[in-house]
Amino acid sequence: MKNSFKRITALAIGLGIGMGAASNAFAKSSLEEVMKERGLTQKDLLAAAKTYTPTGGRDEYLAFSSGGQSGHVIVYGVPSMRILKYIAVFTPEPWQGYGFDDESKAVLAQGKINGNDITYGDTHHPAFSETKGEYNGRYLFINDKANPRIAVIDLHDFETKQIVVNPFMKSEHGGAFVTPNTEYVMEASQYAAPFSDDFVPLEEFNEKYRGAVTYWKFDDKKGRIDSEMSFTFELPPYSQDLSDAGKGPSMGWGFTNSFCSERYVGGIERGRPPFEAGCSQKDTDFLHVTNWKKAAELVAAGKVKKSKGAYMIPMDQAIKEGLLYLIPEPKSPHGVDVSPDGTHIIVSGKLDSHAWVYSWDKIQKAIKNKKFEGKDPYGIPIIAMKDALHTQVQVGLGPLHTQYDAKKCVVYTSIYVDSMVTKWDYCEGKVLDQLHIHYNIGHLVAMEGDSVSPDGKYLISLNKLAIDRFNPVGPLHPQNHQLIDISGDKMQLLYDMPLPLGEPHYVVAIKADKLKPAVRYKSGWNSRADAKSPYATRAGREKVVRGEDGVVHVYGTVIRSHITPEIIEVEEGDTVSIHLTNLERAEDETHGFALYNENVNLSIEPGKTVSATFEAEKAGVFPYYCTEFCSALHLEMQGYLLVKPKGYVAKAGAIKEGTKYTQADYDKQVKTNVDTQAVIDSVVGFITSHNYKDFPEVVALVEDATDQLGFAEEAKKKSESYASKGDYQNGTLWAGQWWQYQVKTADLGLRAKTFLEEHGAKKVK
Repeated sequence: MKNSFKRITALAIGLGIGMGAASNAFAKSSLEEVMKERGLTQKDLLAAAKTYTPTGGRDEYLAFSSGGQSGHVIVYGVPSMRILKYIAVFTPEPWQGYGFDDESKAVLAQGKINGNDITYGDTHHPAFSETKGEYNGRYLFINDKANPRIAVIDLHDFETKQIVVNPFMKSEHGGAFVTPNTEYVMEASQYAAPFSDDFVPLEEFNEKYRGAVTYWKFDDKKGRIDSEMSFTFELPPYSQDLSDAGKGPSMGWGFTNSFCSERYVGGIERGRPPFEAGCSQKDTDFLHVTNWKKAAELVAAGKVKKSKGAYMIPMDQAIKEGLLYLIPEPKSPHGVDVSPDGTHIIVSGKLDSHAWVYSWDKIQKAIKNKKFEGKDPYGIPIIAMKDALHTQVQVGLGPLHTQYDAKKCVVYTSIYVDSMVTKWDYCEGKVLDQLHIHYNIGHLVAMEGDSVSPDGKYLISLNKLAIDRFNPVGPLHPQNHQLIDISGDKMQLLYDMPLPLGEPHYVVAIKADKLKPAVRYKSGWNSRADAKSPYATRAGREKVVRGEDGVVHVYGTVIRSHITPEIIEVEEGDTVSIHLTNLERAEDETHGFALYNENVNLSIEPGKTVSATFEAEKAGVFPYYCTEFCSALHLEMQGYLLVKPKGYVAKAGAIKEGTKYTQADYDKQVKTNVDTQAVIDSVVGFITSHNYKDFPEVVALVEDATDQLGFAEEAKKKSESYASKGDYQNGTLWAGQWWQYQVKTADLGLRAKTFLEEHGAKKVK
C-alpha cells in the first residue's frame, strides 16, 4: 500500500497537483529522473495515470475480443488493457484441457460438418445476451466465419457450452448479433453458395446460389440455442455482411447489409477479371430489412416449411408476407449499427467517404404506404434512398464501423484508409473531432456501445497493422488495440496493446460488475453439461473397475499434493477411461493431469470432474503428473499407468525401499510435526478471532484447511500405529505424510490470514 501511495503521489506531483513541500522535493526529483531517462512527457504521465491499475486493483470494464483464426475469444480489462483469459471455443486449447477431456470433446463434436471434425475456427463478432436492450452479463455468442457456426459461452464460468452448425450456409460473416431480449441470435451468410450439398456449376450462380440470414432461437432458461425453433430467410446471391437488431420503435426488425450485389463471379483462371473488380462497380449495394417478429409468428403457426431439418422462409413467401425489403446503401459497406433509441441506422461504405444515416420513421412510412422505387431481380421491393435517408456525413476515406456514445447523437466511426477515428453528430450531421491511430483501423468499440444505454468513457480502436509500435517478433506481427479516452470533447490516445493471438475483428465491452462468474464448481460437476457428473468421486471412494462394456473406469481424485490412484494397472488393448474430481474448495486451486504418450491433458478446476478415454494400445510404463504448480509438493504429485502385456504374470516380491528409517528418524519427524502444529494453532487463532466468515474467499480456504487437517489426523494415527509395533519405516513415512498435510494446512491458513489483513478484517468482540 505504501509503494502504491508513493507512486500515485509522484504521478500527482508530476502533473502539477502538489501534495506538500517536503514530499514534493523528494518525489519530483525521482519522477523527473525517470521522465528524463525514458523520454516521457507530462502527457505520457497523464495517459499512464488514466490506465494505471494498482496491484490488486480491478478494471471497470471487461472486453471480449474475437480471436480470429485462433478460434478463441480473448478477455482483457479496461482501462488496464491486461489480458485475463483466452476462452476456448472452436479450437482445442491445452491449458483449459479443451478438446482433450471427454466433456469438451462432446462440445466440439457438436460442430462437426458433414461428419468431419472441424478443429479450427475464424471467430469474428462476439455479442452479449441482453434484457430490454441492456447487457445482462449471462452469455456471450461468437461466430465462426470459415465454418458457419455459432457458439454459446456461459459467463457463469467462461466456458463454451454449445456449438450449432448452420445447415444452409457455406460461409458467414454476419454473426453474432442479438435481439433486445436475446429472443434470437442473428447470423448472416457471406459468400453465396447453393443450399444443397451437391455440386452446382458457377454458370448457375444467379439461379441456384443463395445468401441467407438465420435467426437462431435462444432458450434463456436452458442457456442453449433451440435449433428446432430457429428459422432462416432465403436471400439473393449477394454477399451478406454484418447485421444489427432493431430496438425501441424498430423492435422486431433486423438489418443486414451486403456487398457484391452485382452478383459478379471472378475467375482469373478463366480469363475474367478478379472478384474485387466486378464486386465494386455499382455505386450502391443493398441493406436488407427483415421482419423477424412476424416471421416467428408464421413459424409458430405452422406456416413455414422445413428444409434440411430446419425452417426456411423462401424469398417468394417473405415478399408475399411483407417480411423482406431492400434499401440502397453505400457500396462495399461493412457494418450496420442501430442507434440506442432504435430510431436511426448508420451504414458506411469502405469505398465511400460518407456515413449514411437512415431514419426508421421514414422506412416505416415507405413500407406502410408501399412506396417502392422498384424490385430487385428476385422480386424484393426496394425502398428509394431518398425515402429512407436522414442525412449523409463526410467522415473520411474508408469508413467502416460505428459505435455510440453516452452523449445523445454522438458516434464514433472507424476510418480504415485514413487510419483515424471520426467523432460526429448523426442528428445534425456534422464532424466533431478526428484522431489518427496506428494503423488501418477495422472495428472499434465503446463501453457498452451496442446497448440501449452506452457508457462512453473509453473507446478501443482495433488496428489491423502495428508496423513500428512494438518490438519486432518475426514476420508475423501482433495487431494493436489502442485505448482512447472519449470522456471529453477531444479524444485522447492512452495506450497501445499488442494482441498476440489471431486477427481480432470485433470486441464487446461490459461493465465488470454485471458479471457474476463462479469461483468454483459444485463438487463433482460436469461443467460442459451443467450437471452432476456420473463419475464424481469423493475422498476415500476412489476405485478402478472394469465395466460391463469392458472399459476400465478409473474413479480418481486430485488434491494437494497427490493424485489418487497413484498407480493404475491395465492390460494391453484395454480401453481406459480416467475420471478425476478436484476435491479443493479454494477458488484458485486448479489441478492438471498430463499422461505420457496418450495425448491426455486435463484442466480440473475446484469441484470439477473431467474424463479422458483412450486405448492402451502398447504395453509399457506411462508416467502422469499434475501440470499446475499447486503446492510446495507439486513435483511429487505424480503416478504411473502400468500397461501390462497380455498374459503377463507378476513377479513375486515387494517394492524395495530406497531409504531405511529408524526410531531416531521417526522422533525427529514427530517433533517437527508438533512444532508445525503450534504454527497452525497460532494462525487458526488469528483467523477465528476475526470476522472471517464475512469473506467467502477465506471461508473456502478454511474449509480446505480443515480437510487437510482431517487428512493429517488420519496420517498421524497410521504413523503412531506403525511406530507402536516397532515398524519405524512406515511410522516415519506416515509421519512425513502427516507433516505434508500440516504444511498444506499452514499454507492455506497463512493465505487466509494475509487476505484478512489486506482486506481490513475486524476483530470479533
